[in-house]
Amino acid sequence: MSDAPKNKTYERGMKVRRAVLGDAHVDRATAGITDLTREFQDLITRYAWGEIWTRPGLDRKTRSCMVLSSMIALSHWDEFRMHVNAAFNNGLTEAEIKEVILQSAIYCGVPAANHALKEAAAVFAERAKKA
Repeated sequence: MSDAPKNKTYERGMKVRRAVLGDAHVDRATAGITDLTREFQDLITRYAWGEIWTRPGLDRKTRSCMVLSSMIALSHWDEFRMHVNAAFNNGLTEAEIKEVILQSAIYCGVPAANHALKEAAAVFAERAKKA
């Protein structure tokens, strides 16, 4: 991402983004940057990762729980799968991810939670193959 401003917020954001999502994911995302997506990638690195994920008020594990619930509520399944993997990087276990999904069933709806269980199971299986 050679055109991105290399300010402290960006650098801090990239460090957290790599820690949470993993180098392979971030490398794929940044390798695919185009003129259309360059500013968006810069925006999420600075604001989502450099400003929000670095705040001291919540730990990363709690933030992961919140993101998983939000992705379930909004039916953003690609992002949900990505953040299931990230949740492991932030210290959540399969059992805790299941609890997030069960909690979400009450507030986001049973159909959404049912689908989330299927998506999580697929991520768990992929991770087991790699282990």
